[in-house]
Amino acid sequence: MYATIATTLGVLAIAAVALGLGLAFALATPRGRGHLVRTLGGHERHPIAWAWAVAVLATCGSLYFSEIAHLTPCSLCWYQRIAMYPLVFVLGVGAVRGDPGVWRYALPLATVGLLIAGYHVALEWQPALDVGMCGAGPPCSLRYFAVFGFVSIATMSGAAFLLILALLGLLRTLDRHGEEQPIL
Repeated sequence: MYATIATTLGVLAIAAVALGLGLAFALATPRGRGHLVRTLGGHERHPIAWAWAVAVLATCGSLYFSEIAHLTPCSLCWYQRIAMYPLVFVLGVGAVRGDPGVWRYALPLATVGLLIAGYHVALEWQPALDVGMCGAGPPCSLRYFAVFGFVSIATMSGAAFLLILALLGLLRTLDRHGEEQPIL
């Protein structure tokens, strides 16, 4: 069961990176941005709900690895959790309320989480980069597993933060586009 869950989450992480980068690229180009606004304009709840689902899945995955598989989180894993867990509530409230402005509250958490995850992934590949953040507990350079040889828990976390950030960017674009529309 453990191998199946880890592999499934690894595949989802790869898909999240592909979707996140694709969405970010589309948002970076005027043509892509225009297409997304035409396609999703007026449906701001969808990106909020998608980002919430990613946060819920990432939270459940981290809880599975620590509470069921009994893998002890390192210090950087805890910091990533500190950034991810509140996103479940912030994005959940935003989805229920249909508030496209929720991106303003979720963006700092997702950005900090992605930066920590990026450092954690780099540390897994180059342990010499440790600046003393990992004191007690397991070393931050420890990879409990590597799905397909490169997808670790930190990589999964980074993929989730990346996709959430891309969805928040889409939400920001839709929110700004809605503000520009004349009120009749």
